[in-house]
Amino acid sequence: MGFTIAQGLMLVLLIASTMAVSTANKGWQFGNWPYRGPYHPNNTQTSNRIIVGDSYHWNYGFNYTDWAIKHGPFYLNDTLVFKYDPPTPKTFPHSVYLLPNLRSFIKCDLKNARKLGNVTQGAGEGFKFVLKRPWQPHYFACGERNGFHCMNGTMKFFVMPIFRWYR
Repeated sequence: MGFTIAQGLMLVLLIASTMAVSTANKGWQFGNWPYRGPYHPNNTQTSNRIIVGDSYHWNYGFNYTDWAIKHGPFYLNDTLVFKYDPPTPKTFPHSVYLLPNLRSFIKCDLKNARKLGNVTQGAGEGFKFVLKRPWQPHYFACGERNGFHCMNGTMKFFVMPIFRWYR
């Protein structure tokens, strides 16, 4: 049994398309989109201390879902630091909840959520949360004002820590 011309052409086409895809993705590393190469902010060989929201911290009006996408991937044993001002007559209070599942996250249902940080714990150096469950999503949301800050879609995000692959 030999190759037919059609089978040979099909094999050449398959090899050519595989090479084209691999050449087009040269330099792309899993999970580093939109960053290329070693310049991703979370591309280190050790656990990282990551301030949620960067210099904006944990405040109303900032889109934390976008922030999480830009700063991913998150790795097992990375530490998220939530910083926010304690409540004053001029500021809104904030807190941090860990929601149990995707449904609670979408609906901002805080009934079964675990409060990680109350309105005063984010002051100063903030409080830390270590990502300990690999390949499981961690859903975070602000629970103040009956979840209003979560419901408008900005003060919530999720991360799914992965194992750090050493080179």
